[in-house]
Formats: sequence, structure tokens, C-alpha cells
Amino acid sequence: MTANLPLFDDPSLEPNVAQAMLHRARPVEPGHFDELRNDEGDLRPLWQDFARHLGAPLEDLQRRQDLMARQILEDGITYNVYNSQGGPSRPWSLEVLPHIIGAQEWRSLEQGVAQRARLLNCILADTYDEQSLLKQALLPSALVLGHPGYLRGMQGVTPPGGIYLHVLAFDLVRGPDGAWWVVSHRTQAPSGLGYVMQNRLIVSRQFPDAYRAMNVQHLASGYRRMVDTLTELAEPCADGQAPRLALLTPGPYNETYFEQAYLARYLGLPLVEGGDLVVRDERLFLKTVQGLEPLHGLLRRLDDDFCDPLELRSDSHLGVPGLMQAVRAGHVVLANALGTGFLESPAVHGFLPALSRHLLGEELSLPSLPTWWCGEASAWADIAPDLASQVIRPSYPYAGTPGFGSPRLRQSFDAVLGQTLSQPALNSWRERIDHDPAAYTVQGFVPYAQAPVWQAGHIAMRGASLRVYALSDGKGGWQVLPGGMTRIATRDAGPVSMQLGGSSMDTWVLTEDAVDTFSMLPSAVRPDELAQRQRPVASRTGENLFWMGRYTERAEQQLRLVQGLLSLQTSEDEADEHVLQALSDLAALNGLVPPGAPALHKAPRVFERAVLDALSDERATQGAFSLGYNLEALSRSSQSLRERLSPAHARLLRSLGEGFRQALIQDVPTGQHPGLQQADAALEQLAMQLAAVTGAQTDRMTRDVGWRLLTVGRLIERLVGYTAFLRAFWVHRALSQAQGFDQLLDIFDSAITFRARFQRRLEVPALLALLVHDETNPRALACVLRRLRTELGKLPDRTGLHDDLLALLPHQGVGVELELLCDPKEGHARVLALCDRLLDAGWRLSDEIARQYFVHAEPNDSMVSA
Repeated sequence: MTANLPLFDDPSLEPNVAQAMLHRARPVEPGHFDELRNDEGDLRPLWQDFARHLGAPLEDLQRRQDLMARQILEDGITYNVYNSQGGPSRPWSLEVLPHIIGAQEWRSLEQGVAQRARLLNCILADTYDEQSLLKQALLPSALVLGHPGYLRGMQGVTPPGGIYLHVLAFDLVRGPDGAWWVVSHRTQAPSGLGYVMQNRLIVSRQFPDAYRAMNVQHLASGYRRMVDTLTELAEPCADGQAPRLALLTPGPYNETYFEQAYLARYLGLPLVEGGDLVVRDERLFLKTVQGLEPLHGLLRRLDDDFCDPLELRSDSHLGVPGLMQAVRAGHVVLANALGTGFLESPAVHGFLPALSRHLLGEELSLPSLPTWWCGEASAWADIAPDLASQVIRPSYPYAGTPGFGSPRLRQSFDAVLGQTLSQPALNSWRERIDHDPAAYTVQGFVPYAQAPVWQAGHIAMRGASLRVYALSDGKGGWQVLPGGMTRIATRDAGPVSMQLGGSSMDTWVLTEDAVDTFSMLPSAVRPDELAQRQRPVASRTGENLFWMGRYTERAEQQLRLVQGLLSLQTSEDEADEHVLQALSDLAALNGLVPPGAPALHKAPRVFERAVLDALSDERATQGAFSLGYNLEALSRSSQSLRERLSPAHARLLRSLGEGFRQALIQDVPTGQHPGLQQADAALEQLAMQLAAVTGAQTDRMTRDVGWRLLTVGRLIERLVGYTAFLRAFWVHRALSQAQGFDQLLDIFDSAITFRARFQRRLEVPALLALLVHDETNPRALACVLRRLRTELGKLPDRTGLHDDLLALLPHQGVGVELELLCDPKEGHARVLALCDRLLDAGWRLSDEIARQYFVHAEPNDSMVSA
């Protein structure tokens, strides 16, 4: 047996990959099914086939595992873990070896899962219509009507096509005898489909020969049918127009936000949050920068109770006020329908065999774990003596939550394994169940089968749970996605949980038929479809892009200002007091120092320390909103734009803050602060990275409305920032010496151009010509205004909005002739007046864009698309 085989460290002693797998595989824990080996200790046929097509020594698995880990990091594939140390997000964990299921075994699983999907949909149809199952006591009323997942507001509402469940997830485990059991099912908003496809794309590339030779069934057609089904069901809601769909997410702080964004992009659907949507006249609309666009179907990843704060949880801001009314009016299709949550109770499993016979006339082909709902006195009396060998689960997820009006407060808890409890703890649990038996469900315990996982030169065996997905065809039939997500425990026989640090495996389902080669990329597209493929830009997306542009520009301006400050400190020339005053004001204005910091010309060393200390402070703990803070803000805005940014662009934005912090402390002894030398090197590195970000935003993003808002945001920030630079130097009359000229030109990034044109002529008219009036200098105020007028003219126009926005800016140039600004008597005052007008115009323009394109606070018929 494998338990007695040595673990060879010399690959030359291993005659082939199959033998290497055997010799390097740890034994399974007693009482667990071995996915890798049969009872004789030989590799199972599927794994023999995999070893035959591996195409490299077994040790090469480590290289492939490292490649996968690097790709996951580069692509930013994450899983957010709540309340974890060091932040909420960690890289997605994926094993290099797949979980392999044979064709014959899959047919049996497929049949059982499809049967259960039909059964659950029938239960929902009865529950929200005649309720004959409750009247005949085939399903306890207390378990349904007392569950917070049953929504009385949906009673009597039949969804389009009579389809309550469009996507179902089933968690399966294999017992010690190799038989499969259903542990649970997810009926509200099943998660994981994005990770399933991501796992497949990553792992299949590591084993292309094995993937092809073993006839692994592809997944893409299932995803396409899911979208097609939802589109067909939404057609009656669209009044003859092409239905518009979206994927509803709880937002970037949800634990599976990455896969929601990935799934939306893969399916070609807009990713929307509740705040992006509004209900008007019982119809659902997406708030876009073009106006209100109707939506007719939502693939939701938001649980029922968060969907509508008017009728469900009033304390939540995740949902859409009035959504339930739009559903009742038949104007929008939700996948899945609202009110399906009560089926997720583990107690339901105990009643499914009888319900299958009653509703389908069939025996369940795929059994659930033995289940006893303690709300039935006879069931609790029957299982109470054996509680030590069972699993205790909550029948209800919670109660007493706003919006549910539960008769008693019940506290949620995680599943409890009876065999881990001491005798006093067992007695305590019995007392709790006796006090409120309906709140508890007891299930049989099955040791999970253990699957092979490559781990630092050997193969460990870990407990595995398989999640498979059933997809409705809209006509009463079900397709089971050929594969799914296998979740792996952190320990050999520990619990399977991604929240507890578990891992995942790609699931290979083999087929004896031809592999379905369908691709989500359509082979042809009709001209009349092209307009529909131009996605509207949601207002939230537009706002995030707008602020991404502003934060990018703001970070660049802060960088140049800090570099100017530090260069002044290291210069051998005595600093001009007027220049110091101008830079002090700008440092305070741009958040480089906290309020109350002494001015640069009064306490230069204290000022320098304050600037250096604030550089990497991403939380602005001392009140200085310096580079670290703005880099973090830039990263946050990018987190909500995953579906729009290229992986390289998103990766670069995520790395800016951390890379800057690391560069600042490089070669700095522990306990000491970075000095000017470390700061200068870190700033130079950041300057190159920000240049790359600017290049990505300029040259690698589609010129749609979202990009134009990004550009407008950047230009507004540039207008107010550079105007403030000019004003500070003018107020303090800091241009009387070469030092002031050099500083201002460097901050404007225009020194080379000035020297080429004017050599060393330190004359104010030349400076104003280049920094204010030159429309070829991208940092000159006239050039910024010209570009702003151009981009504003290309934003969506409604009822003369363009004219209103453009009226805030000078009609041409900067609005003042150069000769007037250079007048010996009035020129100084005119420059200050110009700066004040442009600053006011910039801030007013920012407010007006937000009001017109991002808020949509009031109904406006002209904003609704035809």
C-alpha cells in the first residue's frame, strides 16, 4: 500500500511519471475515499491517463505551479476575506493538478443534479402559488413561512416563463465508499462561475496535451446558453426592443468581487451596483452618462434581503428602491427570482425525497446527506442520542433583522461537528436545541474524499468538495455545466472553506463524445447588432473614471512639487525667501504637509521632515493628503473598474502605492526614517510608473464616453493645479530671481522648452507666453482649456448642456490677451484675476459635470432613451 512506499528524492530512481506520482503521494486519512488511487494502491485509470500525457517529469509541476501563482498575481485575481489581518483581499488560491471526473460518472451526476433543479423550481412554483405542499404538510409551514428567505411580497407573482431558478449551485462530496452526496445548494445568487472559467483558462494552459488527449469537455456553451435564456425570458419586458441585461454586484468589497467583474466581462454584460440603478414608473433603468437606459434583466449576485431597501432591509444601501415593484409589474427578469432563499435551509433536504415522489413521480437519484429538522419533535427525539456523530447546522440564516419581523431573535452560527465537542459542550447544544428546536437542523457526517495536491515536491491529499452548476434553458429543461469548482481543505481532513484559507482546483469532466468547441466569441455579427455592442457607460463607472483621471494628474503634480522642494533643499545656492513662501503655500494647498506645519522659510528642517513623513501615509493619519494617499485613492478607483481596464493597466495601478512605499524604505535601517536620498530615488521610480499609467490611459483605452470623462477629469485637475502653481508664485512675487523661474518651469515640466526658445532670458512675458498662452504646450493653461473645450463638446449632450458647460470657460484661449497680462502697471493684478477666474471655472465645471452625468437625482423625461 502507498503508506509503506518510500518518498524518493532522486527523480532518477523513478521509472516514469505514474510511478513518481505513486511514490510521492501521501496516504489518505483512514476512512476517506482516495481520488488518486484504488483499493490496491494503484493509480486510478484517469490519473494513469493524465500521467501518460503530462509530457514532463513530475518535478515540473512546481514550475507550473509557480507560473500559475505569478499569473494570478499579475492578473489581480483575488478573493476578499473579511476581517483578515493585513487587509480584506488575498490572491486567489488555485492548485496546479485538476480534479478529474470520468464520462460515465459525470452522466450520473448530471442526471441527479438536473433532477434536483427541476424539483426545486417546482417547489418554488407551488410555494408562491397554491401552497398545496404546505396544506398537505409535505413541507412544514414553519420551515417555509418562518424562514426570512420567504418573501410574502412575492406571493402570487409568477416570473416570466415560470422560471424561478435560472442558475443553481450544488455542493457535492464523495463518501468513503465513493458515492456522491449533496451537502447543500445555493438558490439565491450562486457564486463562483467566474472563478470556474478563470481556473479553466489557467490550468488548461499548463497541460495542453493532456487537456486535448483526455477529451475534457469545454465550458463556454453553458455560459452562452445562460445569457441566451435570460435574454429570451426578458423579451416580453422590452416591448419589442432588444432586451438589455446587466450583472448586479454588491460592490468591490464583496468577497467574490473579482469573479463577478470577470464574469460580467466574459458574458459581455455591464457590471452594475445598486446605486447605478433606479426604478421609475415600475421600470428599471441604468443611470448612465448618456441618461437613463432601460434594463430588462439582471443576473444578480446580491442576496434577496439586500435587493430592495423599501420592502426588505431598510438598513442596506446595496439594493435598488422599488425593485420588487418592478418585478411584480413584470417589467424586469431577475436571475434568480426573489424569494428563493428559504430553499437554502439545510432542513429542506430532509423533505426532498418525499417531495420528489410527489411532484416528479421519481425517486431522487442523487441523495442528500441524512437530515433531521429538529422542529419536528419525532425527528429531534430520533437523532438526539446520536448527536455526537452528526453535524449541527442552523435552519435559518438569521432572524430579528430589520425588515423581517421575526417572532424571536435567533443567532446564526457556523456548522458544528459533533465529534469535536466535549461532553459538557454536547449537553449545552442539546439544551439549546430543546429551547428552540426549529432553529436547528442535524445532518449526517461524511468524511470528505481526498484529492491530490502538489505541495513542495510531494503530493498531499486534501479533503475536497465539488460545486456544480445547473443552468435553466427557460423551457423547463436544465443543462449541468460540465465541470465546476472543486474546493480544497487547508488540512488533510479539515473543513472545506475559502474563507478559512482553502484552495480550489479546476474540474475536468471527460466526455466520450466530441468536445463542444463553442466559443463565446461569435463567428459573425450582423450590422444591426453593432450599435447594441456599444455598451452604455454607467454613471458610477463614469465617475470612477473621472476621478481616476483626477487622481492620476494630482499624483503627478504632487510628485513634481515634492521634487522641486527636495531639489531646493539640496541646492548649494541660498534659497530665495519669496520662492520658499510660494512653495510653502503650495505644499499646504496640495496636502504635502499637515495643517499647522511651520512654513518652509521659517523652519526648513521641520518642514522637510513633515514632507518626508507624509509621503507614504496612505491614510492621511496626520492630516496630510500626500502622494501615498492619492496613490491609494487611485488604486481604489481602479478596483471598481476591473471590467474596463486591461490586466497590465490594472496591475500597474495596484502596484504604485506599495512600490513607492518599498522604494522609500529601501536601504533605510530599521527604526529610521527615509532621507532625501531615498526619497529622490523613490520619486524618480514613481515618475516613470506614472508616465506608464498616463501612456496606458492615453493610448490603450477605447475613446468612448468613459475615456472622455477620464480625460476631462484629468484636464480639470491640471487646470486648477497649474493655475494654483502660477498664482502662488505671482502672489509672493517669486520670479525676481533665476531660482523662481527654474522652480516654476520645473513644476510645469516646461524647462527644456523654455531654454530652447528663450535661452537664459528671465523675462516674465516669455514665461507667460509659454505657461499661459502657448496652445502647443500641454501644460500651458491655454492648451488645457482648448483640450477641455474639445472633450466637453464630445460628451453626451442633453438640452443644451454643452453650451452650459462651455460657458463656464473662456470662449477662446485664456480669455485675456498676452499684451494685457504683460502690462507693466496692470499686468500683475490681471494675472491674479485670471488665476482666480480659472480656479473658479475649474471647480464649477467639476460640480456641474457631477450633477449632470453622475447624480440623476430628479426624473427627467429627456434623459430616458427611447
